[in-house]
Amino acid sequence: MKAKLVKKLAAIGCSVVMALSVAACGAPANSNGTAGKNDSEYTVAIVKQMDHASLDEIATAVAARLDAIATEQSITISYEIYSGQGDQTTLKQIGDQVVADGVDAIIPIATLAAQVMTSCAADTQTPVVFAAVSDPATAELTGIEYVTGTSDALNTEFILDMMLAENPDLDSIGLLYSLSEANSTTPIAEAKAYLDKMEIAYNEQTAATNDEVIAAASALIADGVDAIFTPTDNVIMAAELAIYEDLAAAGIRHYTGADSFVRNGAFATCGVNYTDLGTKTADLAFQAMQDGMVGMEDYYLMDGGIITVNTETAATIGADYSVFEDMGTVVEVTTTAE
Repeated sequence: MKAKLVKKLAAIGCSVVMALSVAACGAPANSNGTAGKNDSEYTVAIVKQMDHASLDEIATAVAARLDAIATEQSITISYEIYSGQGDQTTLKQIGDQVVADGVDAIIPIATLAAQVMTSCAADTQTPVVFAAVSDPATAELTGIEYVTGTSDALNTEFILDMMLAENPDLDSIGLLYSLSEANSTTPIAEAKAYLDKMEIAYNEQTAATNDEVIAAASALIADGVDAIFTPTDNVIMAAELAIYEDLAAAGIRHYTGADSFVRNGAFATCGVNYTDLGTKTADLAFQAMQDGMVGMEDYYLMDGGIITVNTETAATIGADYSVFEDMGTVVEVTTTAE
């Protein structure tokens, strides 16, 4: 049978009805979450938490791998890509709909999306195969029979070691993150412990919106920090293009949790390749649909070790990043708006 690939992009508008806690979403029990209704036809919902470079890269990689699997296996894999626009109510609406539609698997991208989709799939046990959840245990996504996925857990100490390797005379570090991001909780705690041990002062600035991120970055510039650390925080990532020029003009190195930040103007990171992560996630989703969830791990940790540097930003701030060559594989990128 010749593979048939069905690709759609669906954007569901944000309509805030009321404050939402992550509670089980009602839906008809018409998807049993097992391989089975037709082993040559599968439907998948790919649900991004919001639109930004990291999550877009992962969604693109997931879709490309599903296409490749369909061709390799001579089957039909139909999928739609949704964006929750960073809104929990919108994510719930998407979750209700895709579960009611009886999809064979849901691939949520980022922590909040994973939490909401897990809740929505509770009654039907539809396989939920998440992507890019930095701390699945803290997010309460472990020990659930119908849930697995990929983790981009950050090596916080290594990134701070990069900071000191490039500038051994650091006096003050900015910690820029969102309190709403579960991804940031553990790495920020790790960063504080590291900086306390090294007796380096730090200034915390948190933000929940693009405007607040801009204001927080301005506060760190005014404070005169030498460098800024941001984990794999989706709120800050969505605003990186709005802050990188001011940070670079002030000579501040912005070290981040993902290469997508760096492609949007941040200075450097060490982390996973999100295209590889998306590919692995798609493979896991197909395994779950074809063979069921038995024997699958709570989650699969992706290997990091890739140091990404924005050469344009490095030139603006006068940073010599050659020291990173002794710490790992260095990939050079320039700033893009994607």
